[in-house]
Amino acid sequence: MDGTELCCEECGLVVAEDAIDHGPEWRSFEDGPDRRRTGAPLTRSRHDRGLSTEIGYEARGRITGRKRRQLARLRREHDRARIATKADSNQVCGFSQIKGLVDRLSLPLDAREQACRLFESAQNDGLLPGRSIEGFAAACVYTVARTLEVPRTIDEVVASASATDAELKAAYDAMNRELGLPTGPIEPTTYIPRFASELDLSTDIERLARSFIERLVANNAIGGRNPCGVAAACLYVAAKRQGCPVTQVEAGSVADVAPVTIRKTAQTLAELN
Repeated sequence: MDGTELCCEECGLVVAEDAIDHGPEWRSFEDGPDRRRTGAPLTRSRHDRGLSTEIGYEARGRITGRKRRQLARLRREHDRARIATKADSNQVCGFSQIKGLVDRLSLPLDAREQACRLFESAQNDGLLPGRSIEGFAAACVYTVARTLEVPRTIDEVVASASATDAELKAAYDAMNRELGLPTGPIEPTTYIPRFASELDLSTDIERLARSFIERLVANNAIGGRNPCGVAAACLYVAAKRQGCPVTQVEAGSVADVAPVTIRKTAQTLAELN
């Protein structure tokens, strides 16, 4: 593609020639742009991609009671027609669950789009029948959070979702088995910034904790351990080295692990040193 010509790179044959206007579709001669004709952008977070219209409540002029009741009936039937099938109804329910969960977990805006896309893929592959829609919504958000390297633990997701721990795990296992989710092991370093911020630790302690994690990985000493506990324990040991008063109970509370978990990882670090 060169300018307005579509040509072959090997022989130079001009396949098509057409000027494309990449500007806005609307025109306005008033002060400032008028974008009322453009509509909302397309989005995967709605079952109809945001293409459907709505009968608004604003009305110009005087509307009689009879006309108002007629518009109410039209609005009701129009809303019913937007959700024509059970699959659309399930998507509306799942997408609304995902939206609320992403907001409550403070995830990036892109997480909502990706989670809705994953939910739609699971629905198209027939994974929803017999399982909880809320569980799939929570599992999609949990999976996307891991792939975006802003991981949230299962307990954190369940605490903010309408699904139980068993429903989330059942949905996640089904998607991982049938869709092959691109989620590998969670690295403990991904939890370091969040835990350090909650414990009000400096960047020097953060950096030292990362070096402790690298030492544990190099010595194959974190196999089978909770990555949250490993990150919190390394922050605890690094804080002690820097003279910062952080207790094992405080370090364990931010990672939602027991103090004994912090103590075991700290002992492993001491043996390596």
